[in-house]
Amino acid sequence: MIPSPNQVWLVVEPIDMRAGIDGLSQRIQNTLGCSPCDGSAYAFRNRRLTRLKLLVWDGTGVWLCQRRLHRGRFTWPTSNATTVTLTPAQWAWLTAGVDWQRLSATPNAHWQV
Repeated sequence: MIPSPNQVWLVVEPIDMRAGIDGLSQRIQNTLGCSPCDGSAYAFRNRRLTRLKLLVWDGTGVWLCQRRLHRGRFTWPTSNATTVTLTPAQWAWLTAGVDWQRLSATPNAHWQV
């Protein structure tokens, strides 16, 4: 079974989805300065935001999982940072295709009917 990671890091920049375990691990090491075997999960996305890949270490090997939405797009953060971390609840909403950034947004006080 795929382990539940303690922390999920979203890599903000899109990747070529042909990249495999070695290419993504190398990107984590070179770009982020992290080890792909640190117990965290690393999520990558394609340019169109319709696919994501998750790289996660389970203690004996690396899992590479891919998810594709048939309709809609994943909501990905726009940031100057290289990575963004998510809570487990935000990760669950993201992978379901829901706008996880709006789930905790405060209502607009100036909104009128």
